[in-house]
Amino acid sequence: MTIEPSPPPPFVSTGSLPGPDDVRRAIAEVHQELSGHGEGRTSDVYPVLERADPDGWGIALVGVSGASYGAGDISRAFPIMSVAKPFVFALVCQAIGADEAQRLVGARATGRAFNSIAAVEAEPDGRTNPMVNAGAIASASLLPGTTPEEKWGAALEGLSAFAGRALEMDEEVYASASATNTVNRSLTWLLRARGLLAGEPGPVLDLYTRVCSLSVTAQDLAVMGATLADGGVNPVTGQRVIRAELCHHVLAVMMTAGFYELSGDWLYEVGLPGKSGIGGGVLTVSPGKGGLGTYSPRLDPTGTSVRGHLAAKRLSRRLGLDLLGSAAAG
Repeated sequence: MTIEPSPPPPFVSTGSLPGPDDVRRAIAEVHQELSGHGEGRTSDVYPVLERADPDGWGIALVGVSGASYGAGDISRAFPIMSVAKPFVFALVCQAIGADEAQRLVGARATGRAFNSIAAVEAEPDGRTNPMVNAGAIASASLLPGTTPEEKWGAALEGLSAFAGRALEMDEEVYASASATNTVNRSLTWLLRARGLLAGEPGPVLDLYTRVCSLSVTAQDLAVMGATLADGGVNPVTGQRVIRAELCHHVLAVMMTAGFYELSGDWLYEVGLPGKSGIGGGVLTVSPGKGGLGTYSPRLDPTGTSVRGHLAAKRLSRRLGLDLLGSAAAG
């Protein structure tokens, strides 16, 4: 009598990534499907961002095993911008503890734009969360070190450890942002007035601007996301970057506030922690499975990559990444 093999289990919100061939096929298909998608425009927040190639488009995925997959421009460099925020917060949690970080920065979803001043004014104590600019600037001021240069060194070393390679700052992006970040200047002084800044406004804002000007690729974002998915261990280098229990707190604020006023829509559609940046990057994390990094500088009105959002939505379903899903992938 011939015994038929059991069918493979469906991919749901727990377990592992599908097999390598399935992952490669899904990424290639989604990349192709979205290659002709022309909606959105490059950011006009900083002049240098407006000059980005609107046709740049790449998808990278790194599993907690260290396996890497990609399609398109996964090695094209772009400024990390707000995608740096979860990793700065992770380093602050590592330095002072998650409870103290919550006490000093907050973890409240604002439901407002990324650079909202009203979000600070609306809270009795001024705290927001580390994914919006106000909370991210407050987080940057709490980085380990006693001088601005020591804090910058801690940020550069920490984000490089997340990426698994030495990152560098894009001097042109830094100069452009420094010359035009007037709203962030107002936020920084408002934080100082509310007693939420651990340092002088000028050096703190400069530190924050430097971090946002780091140059990364979609592949870097996938590795950084996979490090959070792997309990704080970079699956490519094997280096522990943060303590395992801190990943919960970082992923929690990504899930509730990573897309600002549209965070609820993102969670409804994708079902995963994520973070967008006006440089064109989108980071998505599937705990226990891996990190997804995309690059496309065509943005929607809220500053999120249109293709990046669509890719995360489609791959979350096709690869069974959705934390909230209970149906077979397909």
